[in-house]
Amino acid sequence: MKEIFNTMFLFTLLAVTGSCSNEDMIPVNGEQKAGKVVIRSYNALQDSLQIVVNGKPLEIGNHDAFVKRIVKDYEFVFYDNQEKNIEIINKVTREKLHSYNFSPHFPVDTLSFYHKDGMWIDDVLASKPGTLSAAGRTGYRFIFPTMNRYSNSGYDGPVDAIIRKVNGQLMGIAENITKENFSPFVEFAYGAPPILQVELVKHGTQESYINGQQVIIQMVMQNNKSRLIVLDEKANVDGSFSGVDGTINLADYFDF
Repeated sequence: MKEIFNTMFLFTLLAVTGSCSNEDMIPVNGEQKAGKVVIRSYNALQDSLQIVVNGKPLEIGNHDAFVKRIVKDYEFVFYDNQEKNIEIINKVTREKLHSYNFSPHFPVDTLSFYHKDGMWIDDVLASKPGTLSAAGRTGYRFIFPTMNRYSNSGYDGPVDAIIRKVNGQLMGIAENITKENFSPFVEFAYGAPPILQVELVKHGTQESYINGQQVIIQMVMQNNKSRLIVLDEKANVDGSFSGVDGTINLADYFDF
């Protein structure tokens, strides 16, 4: 009798463990679909970031926290049509910076962001640099994620970037720059001297987006280069607005 009982117990145990995975006890006889998230991101902070998948830090090589470039093709399985959750966490402060849900209805997806103090640009790979129409030209698209961070201008509409040479010659206008979206592509012929003066104005006007204060950024043209420029408000040590920086070019950090 004891031998019969032990045999039945063994068969029951095998039946239970055989229907579950060893790692997280997820039933393997449910509906399954292969999933993949292509991660191409950049963290410009000194604090490292963790990419947490359903509560567990994702590892790349032997690391589970990252600064600068983050590259990973994360492959997994969707079980029973359940979404996969990915959170981005500051490892030092434990602050949750962003959360994403990936659906089995789109089993191959992309996670691409640029992160800097007070700045988060999402879906970077969806905003490709413009294609130059010929050699000997230069081109730009702009985004302004920190608009009004220090200036408190009171204007929250799109801005235009009026691009001139230092002699005043108009080279082009990049229109409809917002916090979330890059402007349409503008290109023009490269020529010396390569210094540009970029003035930020309310869309469709010649009026500065900050009342009574002209905002001009100095930039350097690059021949045969198409750039994705991030405009970034800066402050003095007392927190007052000091101007706008235009040195971040996302084309330097991502492969499009």
